Amino acid sequence: MPVQSVSPSTSRATARWMSGTTKLRYGGDYNPEQWPREVWLQDILLMKQAGINLVSIGIFSWVLLEPREGEYDFGWLDDIMNLLGEAGIDVDLATPTAAPPAWFWKKYPASRPVTRDGVTLGNGSRGMVSPSSPEYRHAATAITEQLARRYASHPALVMWHVHNEYGAPISDSYDDYSVAAFRTWLQSRYSTLDALNEAWGTTFWGQRYGEWDEIDAPRVAASVSNQAQRLDFRRFTSDALLACYVAERDVIRRFTPDLPVTTNYMATNCLAADYWAWSREVDIVSNDHYLVAERNDNHILLAMDADLTRSLAGGAPWILMEHSAGAVNWQPRNIAKRPGELARNSLAHLARGADGILFFQFRASRFGVEKFHSAMLPHAGTDTQVWRDAVALGDTLDQLESVRSTRVQARVAFLWDVESFWAQDLEWRPSVDLDHRARIEAYYTALWNRNVTIDFAHPAADLGSYDLVIAPSLYLVGSKAAANLSAYVVAGGHLLVSYFSGIVDEHDSVHPGAAPGALRDVLGLAIHEFKPLHEGETLSLEQGRSGSTWADDIHVSTADVHTRYLDGPAAGGPAITRNNHGAGTAWYVSTGLTGTDLDSLLTEVLSGAGIAVPAPAAAGLEVIARSADDDEFVFLINHADTDASYPCPGYELLTAAEIADTVVIPAGLTRVVRRRR
Repeated sequence: MPVQSVSPSTSRATARWMSGTTKLRYGGDYNPEQWPREVWLQDILLMKQAGINLVSIGIFSWVLLEPREGEYDFGWLDDIMNLLGEAGIDVDLATPTAAPPAWFWKKYPASRPVTRDGVTLGNGSRGMVSPSSPEYRHAATAITEQLARRYASHPALVMWHVHNEYGAPISDSYDDYSVAAFRTWLQSRYSTLDALNEAWGTTFWGQRYGEWDEIDAPRVAASVSNQAQRLDFRRFTSDALLACYVAERDVIRRFTPDLPVTTNYMATNCLAADYWAWSREVDIVSNDHYLVAERNDNHILLAMDADLTRSLAGGAPWILMEHSAGAVNWQPRNIAKRPGELARNSLAHLARGADGILFFQFRASRFGVEKFHSAMLPHAGTDTQVWRDAVALGDTLDQLESVRSTRVQARVAFLWDVESFWAQDLEWRPSVDLDHRARIEAYYTALWNRNVTIDFAHPAADLGSYDLVIAPSLYLVGSKAAANLSAYVVAGGHLLVSYFSGIVDEHDSVHPGAAPGALRDVLGLAIHEFKPLHEGETLSLEQGRSGSTWADDIHVSTADVHTRYLDGPAAGGPAITRNNHGAGTAWYVSTGLTGTDLDSLLTEVLSGAGIAVPAPAAAGLEVIARSADDDEFVFLINHADTDASYPCPGYELLTAAEIADTVVIPAGLTRVVRRRR
């Protein structure tokens, strides 16, 4: 199957949910192949005790199902499928194509992935081979067809799980199959070599191509490689991986057209795939999320990941396919979760739109590289706090069944474009401090502390439903996105842009004229020179604010100067501007604001956009609501070590208490108040 270029769009087909129970989905990965049959029977009884109603199976079972090419053994899978079905536990059946068998690696050495610096990778770990390998594509669709044909009518089957975490632990491959497919992809995208040479700026450093077969993958070279080529190879890789998913999905749909098909994302933490494009191809969006255990603000990053996942789902319910019950062993330190954290993490995802809460994994593995990874059922068994917490969470989710299918509403959107991140994070940018995540995390944290609900959106998507759109990090802005953002503001929208945005087009070429290029008119200013700061340097601004990392030499045209620099390389010049553009306004912030400085500015911007700014809740108290036509469910999640209170009259679901005015949320716990909208 040729790999086709995918255009940036956020439209999705109507989501299809799993049939069966009306309860929230609860469970996790289950790997029965690691255990004897008598353990399966124990596990199923324990699953029932915990309230589990969905398990994912078969994810890494290819070699057991097809021990030799074309020879199949489904006896053990038949057995566990039947046992789970008889117990009333539904199955999310995986295609095992993330773990090609040893026989495949031996027979098809040309399919082995090759790193950018030329190392051919071997077997013995996890992860797929070259996504462009025709041998892999044939073998993957063959095992998928066998599974789909055999289990199409099995009563326990409610969803298909294709592959596992596409793009991890390796995404791009520089093998010969990938190089050939990359050339085909380029011919489809550009049609002619003249167009490609123009897009890639190959007159620089004498890189012009005269034949298609002169083009290689952008391997490690003597100096920095052509960055437009690097960017296109990232696009190609995302499309190649997506083509693998689509091939398996289409096989499945021939046999089970009414069952939803998904694959598990890693929303903010994996930049291998353009998930806006992928989300058009899945029936249900699902996501894996693991806390960065040593960060004190990891619950805020969790919320950000959940908000992006919900946005990729178009606001529809989604599934938390994997998260951890406790420590994970692939981070530098196995930091255990604090008391109540298992529930808080789970309910934070639920609060932000997930209708399924699943863990990796049900029973801890005794062998393999993840034997020290937490599980719902730890090595120490049922007389453990982790197991008691898992059982309690099942009870809690039963109490929250009425939340299912409700939606999260947001009036503020963050712009998220992975193609821009791919380009921005390449070498030789004006400062090593321009990592795309820094500003996103800073702005998101400021609004999380105010309990302002955020959606994420592609810059070329319809933004008309949002009162405020924030671009914390949008280095690459193509013509379609530029026109869309301008039209949004002209129509009355409010836009806030942070520094180093709008600089290049879709080919990583600088827009003609002064920065911020594509956003120059909507912001009403021109930047004559970037003024990045020394490491650790700070700047003083008017109104008692301070900045870090960056400054610009700004010359306003139609914009008004809101705040000026008092010192530093742009002393006396504008630091923050506001431009009336049509019926709306566009703000520009040219330095790194944090803490109260960023909070006070965002408060002003929100008020100007007509959004009532909530007073900060108690420190560590997360407030987020899901709503239906008549009801609103307010989740109050206390991440702090002290009790908190919040004014929220209604009916509290977890304690079955009527709240006349203020609800008390004990330290580390959650309350969910149902009230009329």
